[in-house]
Amino acid sequence: MFLHTSKLQFEAKPSKPDALYARKLQELIGGAYGEMTVTMQYLFQGWNCRVEGKYKDLIMDVATEEIGHVEMLATMVARLLEGAPSEVTAEAVGDPVVAAVVGGMDVQQAIVSGGGPTLSDSNGVPWNGRYIVASGNLMADFRANVAAEAQGRLQTARLYNMTDDPGVRDMLKFNLARDTAHQNMWLAAIEELQEDGLEGPISPSALFDEEHQEHAGTIWHNSDGAHGPEGRWASGPAPDGAHEFSYLMAPEPLGGKASAPAPDPLLYSTSPANLGLIDKAINKLTK
Repeated sequence: MFLHTSKLQFEAKPSKPDALYARKLQELIGGAYGEMTVTMQYLFQGWNCRVEGKYKDLIMDVATEEIGHVEMLATMVARLLEGAPSEVTAEAVGDPVVAAVVGGMDVQQAIVSGGGPTLSDSNGVPWNGRYIVASGNLMADFRANVAAEAQGRLQTARLYNMTDDPGVRDMLKFNLARDTAHQNMWLAAIEELQEDGLEGPISPSALFDEEHQEHAGTIWHNSDGAHGPEGRWASGPAPDGAHEFSYLMAPEPLGGKASAPAPDPLLYSTSPANLGLIDKAINKLTK
């Protein structure tokens, strides 16, 4: 059960309308690493979690917070669009339609949403449920969460530098802080999963005796860059404590030639096998 309060988690009041920035801010709502993605990612991770207790409770706590972040951003976008397009863009260009194009406004925010946000990114591409990761494996999921929060904070930081509006910046300062907290939180949760013996550093912690173990520690030198072997990953024990790193400087292909089998004639793929069929077809037509 979800309960809603009409008060925002943090204030979302711009100093003045800005239709162009409202479009940019859409990225934090419906982009691949926007708040809608982490909201649904965490909700489905929580619903998929088979470990009752602290891990599931943590996931659901953060998932529910992220719903509030979507609401904050949606409110900010609506307030940034106040007066657009009929007033704000008309001041810049006489015709509101031309002004929307020149000013870079997302016209769907007016046409579709009536002056509010859409569930899409800054280019108007609709949000997609395939953005989320919810595998049921907490180690794999928590690592995906660190990456999601890192990308989200990176984009928030870039957007922070694209505005001088003190009200917008104040909200983004809060978002930056929450992304910092969540990155640290998921990193701590990853450590605790291992301390509790629920997962190892490699996901999944299985099939090590089935994999080709001679390839489980080698890094293949497959580019012309010369400095890859200088890293920590080039030699010594791997982080899982069970493998040794080595850098394979002259890797050789281990498989045969990459060639596809002969196609089904009814699929009409170009193939040497078609030569006879083509000749027969031509002969039949010329008789």
